[in-house]
Amino acid sequence: MLGTHIFKIFMSYIISDLLQKAINLEFLSAEEGLFLFENAPVTELMYAGDRIRQQHVPGKNVTWIIDRNSNTTNVCIANCKFCNFYRRPGHEESYITSIEEYKQKIEETFMYGGEQLLLQGGHHPDLGLDYYVQLFKELKSLYPNLKLHALGPPEIAHITKLEKSTHTEVLQALKEAGLDSLPGAGAEILDDRVRRLISKGKCGGQEWLDVMRAAHQLDITTSATMMFGHIETNMERMEHFVALRQVQSEKPAHAKGFLAFIPWPFMDEDTILKKIKRARNQCTGDEYIRMIAMSRIMLPNIINIQASWLTVGKKIAQLCLHAGANDFGSIMIEENVVSAAGAAFRFTADGIQNAIREAGYIPQLRNQQYEFRNVPAHIKQQQLDKEKMLVD
Repeated sequence: MLGTHIFKIFMSYIISDLLQKAINLEFLSAEEGLFLFENAPVTELMYAGDRIRQQHVPGKNVTWIIDRNSNTTNVCIANCKFCNFYRRPGHEESYITSIEEYKQKIEETFMYGGEQLLLQGGHHPDLGLDYYVQLFKELKSLYPNLKLHALGPPEIAHITKLEKSTHTEVLQALKEAGLDSLPGAGAEILDDRVRRLISKGKCGGQEWLDVMRAAHQLDITTSATMMFGHIETNMERMEHFVALRQVQSEKPAHAKGFLAFIPWPFMDEDTILKKIKRARNQCTGDEYIRMIAMSRIMLPNIINIQASWLTVGKKIAQLCLHAGANDFGSIMIEENVVSAAGAAFRFTADGIQNAIREAGYIPQLRNQQYEFRNVPAHIKQQQLDKEKMLVD
C-alpha cells in the first residue's frame, strides 16, 4: 500500500516536471511525450495546452475561415486503404473538373463570403506540371483575388516524379502560376511502417517532410496534419510530432513555415483499411482532447492548432478550445474526401460562430495566413435577418 502511494507521488512529480518543461516551450522527446499521453490526467494536459496556447495566441479570439474544398480529379493511383473517394484511371465515375465547373464553385464561394479554394485531388497519371500551371494561371486570370491553398506534399512528389524534376522546381513553377499556400495533406502518420500498410502508393514520410522543407525555403506558407487512430502506435504519433517540429525549426527566418497543425481521427466507414486490416475508428472524445493538448505540448514552434469539428463534432471541438486549440477551421462549403469515409458534421457561418461563443470565446474570421478579416456585410445581414425572424 505504501509502495503504491510512493509510486503515485513519483509519477505525479514526473508529470508535473514534464508539463512545466512544455509550458516553458522546451522540446520534449518522443519518449517524454508518450509518457505524458499515456499517464497524465486529461485535465492536466488541457491546462498545459491552454497555457502554451496563451503564449502563442493570447486572448479569447478563436479563428475560423470560409473556404471550399474542391477536387481537381478523383483519379488516383496511390491506392490508399482509408480512401473511398478515389477512382482508378478509366473508371466510369472518374472525372477531371472543368473550368466551367470551377467558375461555378468559385463564384458560389465568393457569394458565401469566402475568398479561398482548397484545391486537391488524386495522383492522376496523366496530369503533370503543365496541367497545374495552366490551371492555376487561368483561375487567377479569371479571379485575381482568389487564394489558392492547393495540392499537398504527396501531389507535389507525384508531379515531381512525372516530370523527373525536383520538389523545388515544381513548387517554384506552381508559386509563379498562382499557388498561395500548401496544405499539409497526406501526412497521415509519417512513419514508413504505417505508410507502407495504409498508403503504399504515396510518398514516404521523409519525402513528405522534404517537400515541406522546399516549400519553406521558397517562403510558401504550409500547414501540417495527422490522421491517427488506425494501425499506428502511440509512439509513432509522438515521433510524427517530433519530425514536424524539426522541419519547423529548420525554416528560414523569413518564412512562416507550418502556420497550423490539424489532427483528426481516422474515419473508417466502408474503407478497405477497416475491412482488411480490421482498423476501427475507436477514438473517444477524451483521446481526441488529449491529442489536441499533446499537439500544443509537442509542437511549441507551431502557432496555430485547429480542432477538427468535421470529424469529432461540435461538443468535443468546443472542449478542445480549452485544451490548446485556437482555431475552428472552415465551414466547408464543399468537402468530399473525409465525408466519403463517414464524417457527417456540418456548420454554417452562423453555426460556427455560435459554437465558438458557446465555448466562451470570440469568433474571428481569418484568411489562410491567419490574418483577421471582417465578416462580409451580406453574411452579417443574413444573420441579423435570422435573428429578427426569431424575435418576431
